[in-house]
Amino acid sequence: MTELGKRLKEAREAKDFSLDDLQRVTKIQKRYLIGIEEGSYDMMPGKFYVRAFIKQYCEAVGLQPEVIFEEYKDDIPAAYEDEIPVSLSRVQTRKGVSAGSSKALDVLPKILIAVFVIAVLIAVWVFVQTKVADNASNADTSNKEPVAVDQQDLPDEEPTDDKETEQKESGDNNDNKAGEEKDKNVEEKKEQSLEAVKTEGTVTTYELKDTDQFKLELAAKGDAWVAVYNSKDEVLFQGMLYKEDKKEFDFTADQQAYLVLGNAANTDINVNGKALEYKIPTETVRQDIVIQYKPAESQ
Repeated sequence: MTELGKRLKEAREAKDFSLDDLQRVTKIQKRYLIGIEEGSYDMMPGKFYVRAFIKQYCEAVGLQPEVIFEEYKDDIPAAYEDEIPVSLSRVQTRKGVSAGSSKALDVLPKILIAVFVIAVLIAVWVFVQTKVADNASNADTSNKEPVAVDQQDLPDEEPTDDKETEQKESGDNNDNKAGEEKDKNVEEKKEQSLEAVKTEGTVTTYELKDTDQFKLELAAKGDAWVAVYNSKDEVLFQGMLYKEDKKEFDFTADQQAYLVLGNAANTDINVNGKALEYKIPTETVRQDIVIQYKPAESQ
């Protein structure tokens, strides 16, 4: 056990915390907590997680992370900031314009010009075909002699049944009313609402409303450690996600989802098919996301 490990263990025991208690508080797996106390950093999912986990450990047992990092800088691996992409050097939203999108914007004017030229050619072709058809029709008409029609030979028009006319108009009115009621119901239906309501440290709480389902998808853009808990603090998933990995969960019958993102920069969150946009502070790699679900029928 290293000097740092002894210092952390003493602080934990002074708080009367067991490793299981500390796991519940920090959401860090027990084996990683043991690795921190024993100085076994090779067992961590990645180098940048070491400082993040030690910081969480210190905060949970009442130690100042900055002081610990300074006193034991020789025992702790190099700062993880060197491994974070330059694009995360400041707080930024999840969306950005990719290089592929930029190229698409460059090509767009050329595509529009090509579409315009094709449309003009089609319009000219239709005009020519119409003229040819009109000329042919006029030629046929000029070759035919008019035929006299005796009005007495025409069949008598049958009187219109008033009852059938009234029934038809009544049916049309009913269809119009049904269509208006349907349009009104569609207008009254609201879009789902997902808004941040509270932020405490690395934990941000969101509230999901105006929807009758809660389906969650986690998609990895790179190596990322994640954990997913339900409202009963039961672990639904815990482990590493690698690039293009996806995990789906259905919380419709639950009231809350608790997410621990070991590397928030590499993790996308989708709720009912829509992306959750959240900010990534550079002070810590880990982010905790809490989504509280309020079904539409209960509002």
